[in-house]
Amino acid sequence: MLKICLELNILFCSWLMVQPIVHGPWPIVHSKAAPTILKPSTMVHGLWTFFLIFALQTLPDLDKELIDQFIVNSLNEDVGDGDHTSLATIPAGTKGKAKLLVKDEGILAGVELAEEIFHIVDPGLKLNIFLNDGAAVKYGDIAFIVEGDAQSILKAERLVLNCMQRMSGIATKTRQVVDILKNTGTKVLDTRKTTPGLRYFEKWAVRIGGGVNHRFGLYDMILIKDNHVDYSGGIKEAIEKAQQYIVSQNKKLAIEIEVRNLDELEQVLQTGGINHILLDNFNFADLRKAVAVIGGRFVTEASGGINIDNIKDYAACGVNFISVGALTHSVKSLDLSLKAVD
Repeated sequence: MLKICLELNILFCSWLMVQPIVHGPWPIVHSKAAPTILKPSTMVHGLWTFFLIFALQTLPDLDKELIDQFIVNSLNEDVGDGDHTSLATIPAGTKGKAKLLVKDEGILAGVELAEEIFHIVDPGLKLNIFLNDGAAVKYGDIAFIVEGDAQSILKAERLVLNCMQRMSGIATKTRQVVDILKNTGTKVLDTRKTTPGLRYFEKWAVRIGGGVNHRFGLYDMILIKDNHVDYSGGIKEAIEKAQQYIVSQNKKLAIEIEVRNLDELEQVLQTGGINHILLDNFNFADLRKAVAVIGGRFVTEASGGINIDNIKDYAACGVNFISVGALTHSVKSLDLSLKAVD
């Protein structure tokens, strides 16, 4: 669903950028480089912004192939040629039960992933789930009970706990921010500041906590940052090259650009042809001015120096999104354990 929404948005934006002047009230410069919208219609760009915001907030379908490959690779890393402790001490065929015990307060995440891990380790394992992803939990809660071959339960134990503890920590942090932003109209975005190899699962946890995923990688959006601008020769040059690249490579990619001050913002608005503006390290006064100047024509995002203590003040400036790297790079895992039961 997310992919469909994003593609519809990009198709709509692409259509705008190739329309002759006579087909609309907005003047467009046509050249051998990518076409550039100079003064877009507020109404048309309002629709553009709506589509992109909707797409960003649409939950993607789970990628079972990616999830299962991760599980297999992680088990190979952990188990190797066998769980020799369990093989040595527990007779083959021994049946057992274990409970997932919560020893902390927060938001539970990774239950659905745990279910798939147990299934891949041993399809004969059965789960009785009491608490689902997104549930608020406290010390002493039991999320689920797994039952079946004891050796299989212990083979899956560490991978289940590692994933659930990390994901629950991220979901808990995200929910904290989401609650602060409640009724502001601003949503919290994650970033690419994730653990290598775990990005899919960390971003999954952000969604469970109520946050919104930004791009997953370098491949699904063009995000022109300060270094790109500096290497390209300027804002106008960077945007036009990005537009030309999209046309020449037949890509369906949104374009976001980072600006560091109001002068750079003015250059972006004069150039046009983008979808999303990242207002980086703006003070409150300049951020309010920037949002007013943009006037709803583009999706707005604030970042830089934003934390739990000041995030609501940034939201009050009127941006659509606030990106917070700390959702994934600076979280405390939730304390969970898997305990054998009679």
